Amino acid sequence: MKTIALTIAFLFTFIQSQFLFAQTRKPASLGREEYIEVEKNVKLQVIDLGEGQPVVLIHGWPLNNEMYEYQYQYLVEKGFRVIGISLRGFGKSDRPYGKYDFDTFSDDIKVVLEKLKIENATLGGFSMGSAVTLHFITKYNGAHIKKLAVFGATGPSWKQREGHPYGITDQGATDLIKQTKTNREQLVAGFGKAFEGQEGGLSPESIKWLESINLNASPYATTQAITALGDLDLRPVLGKIKMPVAIFHGINDKLCDFAQAEQLNKAIKGSYIVKFEKGGHGFFIEEMDKFNSELEKFARN
Repeated sequence: MKTIALTIAFLFTFIQSQFLFAQTRKPASLGREEYIEVEKNVKLQVIDLGEGQPVVLIHGWPLNNEMYEYQYQYLVEKGFRVIGISLRGFGKSDRPYGKYDFDTFSDDIKVVLEKLKIENATLGGFSMGSAVTLHFITKYNGAHIKKLAVFGATGPSWKQREGHPYGITDQGATDLIKQTKTNREQLVAGFGKAFEGQEGGLSPESIKWLESINLNASPYATTQAITALGDLDLRPVLGKIKMPVAIFHGINDKLCDFAQAEQLNKAIKGSYIVKFEKGGHGFFIEEMDKFNSELEKFARN
């Protein structure tokens, strides 16, 4: 009987201690979700840090939200809430079979911004992500967004078209798309070096880091997204953009010629160009201090 009484007393003490711990334990997180469902069985991985004015960043192809590693903490320390979205098929986001086009990417971003209750944000997009953000703004009439910044933009059109002799040729696009299906590793390795504006502009470690992020993409999404980019011509809709727009571009960009930035500047009334004199496509690393400070200034003003 004594043993039973001791056992009951021990259990009571244990339960009471657990209850008291539950009462006194303060959650370490702020309860923000890392994975946000955008449609049934499809979740996007989101980096969501800081407090204050929101800055939403969209990665390039075939990168993911990890590319902004050296922007996240800078912006948080400057008093911003910064959100990096990995598009479906890229990074740690789901990679379902289906569409990987710009309507899909824009629709996904809309759901994320709605669920996070984001308003009056600065939206930034790099390379292919610039086309995603431009498409989003024109499709949804600037919903949730106050300002737009594009980095290393693919221009009004990534491919050369009638009246637009800028960008990659049809044959160049065809060859690149084929390489995504036959030798993706070599393609990504070449991209790493091509990000440099000048010889030695990026350290070997930075190039390796970029390659590792690129190779983490779904091969299927890699092919489908770049194919969709080749089909996209934003020239007819750019006149709809009425918000402040900053165009960040490296003078020595080997992947998206500086002329693409100039064409966007002409097409979007009131926009302005921020030139990176040393940087190439990887100017967000090569000229990191300038990139971060210019983005902060644009988002804050």
